[in-house]
Amino acid sequence: MSKYDLTFDPPLLNVAGSLGFAPSPHGPIDLSRLGAFVTNPISRRPRMPAAARGCLSFPGGFLLHSGCPNPGIGKAVRQYAARWERSTIPVIVHVLPDVPEDPQGVRPEFGTEIANMVARLEVLAGVAGIELGIPPDCPAEAARQLAFAAQGELPLIVRLPLERAGELAEALGAESADAFSLGAPRGTMACPDGRLLSGRLYGPGFFPQALAGVRRLAAMGLRVIGGGGVYNQQQVETMLSAGAIAVQLDAVLWRLGWKALRAGSERGSAL
Repeated sequence: MSKYDLTFDPPLLNVAGSLGFAPSPHGPIDLSRLGAFVTNPISRRPRMPAAARGCLSFPGGFLLHSGCPNPGIGKAVRQYAARWERSTIPVIVHVLPDVPEDPQGVRPEFGTEIANMVARLEVLAGVAGIELGIPPDCPAEAARQLAFAAQGELPLIVRLPLERAGELAEALGAESADAFSLGAPRGTMACPDGRLLSGRLYGPGFFPQALAGVRRLAAMGLRVIGGGGVYNQQQVETMLSAGAIAVQLDAVLWRLGWKALRAGSERGSAL
């Protein structure tokens, strides 16, 4: 990946939250099959797992609610900076704003917190880029503030919630980021005990929606990293032909492990 043109070779990445906080050369993952490694989301303050976390399946996928637990930026840098620097592939750190759902927008200090996080990361030798996660209910003006605050010396990818990707991309514009990625849509399901659980939605059933998102952003002249419901190599190629500059993998990595990529060298073979 180039710092200046944000290209990926090969054009595959993992989704934030799928493979941990740092790549492991001793694990079952063939890192050479990825163009970059995206870390788990990291916030300014430590976050504990959600009290009502859970995973519920349904035809075509599953709902996951975790709360995005992480040690916070300070501890994450102390624990993982050396591993990021030793990585054989570029590392993109996913930063997660500590932003409450607020229809009035984001207070100035939230932008300051993101700017401070980015400034702390961009001096690290092992960090090649930043991915900023936009909260699902974030107002458009707040998203603009956050994207502006995250701009620095490193390439910036802004991850948009899939169900609002077109709306937010129009509001932000091409100048707000070097590329846009697509975050998992959200939904709500009933647990066996009757309580309702809200969370991110994953699975092959979301590929048509994700592909439509790629086409829409590409038609706007934006650089887009596709993702969502990708379960085989042919779907990767379909997203690339629709205008994506790369494709992120999520649930397929949990479902099949790294056989997902080992089996994906031939067109149409299962990931």
